[in-house]
Amino acid sequence: MNVEFINPFLKATANVIKTMAFTESIPGKPYVKKDGPAGGDISGIIGITGETEGSMSISFSEGCICLIVSNMFGESVTQINKEVEDAVGEITNMISGDARRELAEKGHVLKGAIPTVISGKNHTIKHMSTGPAIAIPFSTSGGHFIVEICFNN
Repeated sequence: MNVEFINPFLKATANVIKTMAFTESIPGKPYVKKDGPAGGDISGIIGITGETEGSMSISFSEGCICLIVSNMFGESVTQINKEVEDAVGEITNMISGDARRELAEKGHVLKGAIPTVISGKNHTIKHMSTGPAIAIPFSTSGGHFIVEICFNN
């Protein structure tokens, strides 16, 4: 995977969470994700095509997404519901869009599919790509989330 593709997704993630949810997110150490649980209670995933193919996902702990959505909506959200699922899809779409816009400025033209949202304890995400999935954990005052980026080699 072209490492030049990772930083735009990291910057877009921090920017979208801060701008839309008034929440600071602190990235942790990236690692290569092996098969297993998504690392959160709800996830958004979006396919990416164009110059290369791959996907991006973001998985939130329940406490984290409830804080983020509460801040976005200006009202208390205490559990995952339909509105939270919709918000996760929109957050996924905004992060992908911001990252793809930055990559386009560098000459890498990519298109995003419609995001899919998966929820439930111990759900898994399978990236349909030949490259490794790079996972970046983030922490917030409400809990953690993990961004995974995976592109064909």
